[in-house]
Amino acid sequence: MTQKRTEAEGGAGVVPIFDPGTGRVEERERIRKTDAEWQAELTPEQFSVARKQGTEYPFTGKYHDCKVHGIYRCACCGTALFFSETKFDSGTGWPSFSAPVSPFNISANEDSSQGMIRTEVLCARCGAHLGHVFDDGPPPFGKRYCMNSASLVLQQTP
Repeated sequence: MTQKRTEAEGGAGVVPIFDPGTGRVEERERIRKTDAEWQAELTPEQFSVARKQGTEYPFTGKYHDCKVHGIYRCACCGTALFFSETKFDSGTGWPSFSAPVSPFNISANEDSSQGMIRTEVLCARCGAHLGHVFDDGPPPFGKRYCMNSASLVLQQTP
């Protein structure tokens, strides 16, 4: 379902990304920037969450209760991550989705911080920390992608 990111993939190069506008997987340049470059482009909260693996307090993110139709994109690079149709109320206080736009657009890493083992979800193109995925979501996928609003930007669609 998700692609495991390895150290070898962390360098420059291209990555396959699904573009919902064209309906095709296209090769995109991997985005690598310094912390100073990211800090110049992002808000302090976005930098803390997306680039330093932080998190928002529950029920504080701007998208946790959002019902607007559209595509949730990476706040760092604009990669399409989740369709609003897959968003559901998990009761956790973070925006939750049952599936990504495409498994190509995300990657996953084991996260053993906070005294627990979880699966961290990252943007496949720029490596932004998005949140975590759990196996307690609704059918048919059974997944709960619990994301941080600070790592997302909603592109509204009609």
